[in-house]
Amino acid sequence: MDIALLAQHAHQTLPEAEVPGLPNRYRGKVRDNYDLPDGRRILITTDRISAFDQALAVIPFKGQVLTQIARHWFEQTADIAANHVLDYPDPNVVIGRRLDILPVEIVVRGYLAGTTSTSILTRYRAGEREMYGHSLPDGMRPNQVLPEAIITPTTKAMDGGHDAPLSEAMILDQGLLSAEQWKTVSDTALALFARGQALAAERGLILADTKYEFGLDPEGRIVLADEIHTPDSSRYWFAETYAERFESGQAPESFDKDFVRNWVVARCDPYRDPIPEIPQDVVLEAAAVYIRAYEIITGKSFVLPDPAEVPIERVRRNLAKYA
Repeated sequence: MDIALLAQHAHQTLPEAEVPGLPNRYRGKVRDNYDLPDGRRILITTDRISAFDQALAVIPFKGQVLTQIARHWFEQTADIAANHVLDYPDPNVVIGRRLDILPVEIVVRGYLAGTTSTSILTRYRAGEREMYGHSLPDGMRPNQVLPEAIITPTTKAMDGGHDAPLSEAMILDQGLLSAEQWKTVSDTALALFARGQALAAERGLILADTKYEFGLDPEGRIVLADEIHTPDSSRYWFAETYAERFESGQAPESFDKDFVRNWVVARCDPYRDPIPEIPQDVVLEAAAVYIRAYEIITGKSFVLPDPAEVPIERVRRNLAKYA
C-alpha cells in the first residue's frame, strides 16, 4: 500500500468505539466490548495498538485488518475448534457468544524469538534454559527453530498489570484449569498452530508464534475466543528470506506488531522508561504493514474507503439494531 495514498486516509481512524444505547461497555487494550442481555457480546476492534502492557498509538485501518484476518482464520480452523463468532455486522465488529474466559493465555512458539519480558528469547538471553516447564538446549541462536512447538502459558493480566509465566504443573497446582481442560486446550492449541503454520507456508510465510484465548460457553464447552493468527497475536516472517537472514545474524523480515515494538525498543526500555510518542511516518508505515499482512494472508485486496467516511459513524449505523 502506497504511503502517500494512505496519508490521504490518515484521519480515518477508530481510536474509541462508544456506541450510545449499547449496554455494559468494557474497554480493553484494543477492543471496546458490549454485553447484550441475551448472552451475546459485541466486540469492536479499534485502531489502538498495544504492546508492553500499554497502548502505544492509533494505526489507521488496523482494527478492520485484525477483524478480517481473524475471520479468515476462524473459517479455516472451524473443523479444529468451535469459536465464539456469530456474525460480522461491520468490518471492525464481531458479534460473539459471551464466554467465561479461562484464566490462562496460551502462547504457542515454534522459534526462539520475542522482545517482551515473557518471551523465551528474552529469558534465554538472560541465561535461563528451564522455562514454562520446558528445557531448551544450550547453543541456540535468536530466531532459531525449536526442536518442536511448545506452549508457554501465562496468566491473564488485568489492565495495567503484567502477564506472569506459568507451566502445566503450576496451572494444575493452582487450580486454574482442570487436567481435562488443560489437555483439551493444549491439544487444540497445538493443532491450531500446526494448521496455521501449514497454511501460512502456502502463502510464503512462517508463523513463528501466536497466542490463543479460550473460554467456556454456557454448556461448559471449551470455545476459541478473541482472535486467531492476527499480526497482533502472532509473529509472522517471510519464508523466502528467513534462512539467509538467520545465517547472517539478521532479524527475520516480518510484518506484525514487532514493527512498532522494535521501533520502541530501539529508543527506550519500555518496562522502565516513558515510551516516546510514535511519529506519523511510523504510524503510516505500520498501517501499510498491517494492510500488507491482510493481503498476503487472505489473498484478497484491501479496499480503502471513501475519504469522507467517518469510521465511528459507520460502526454506530451498523450496530443501531442492537441498541
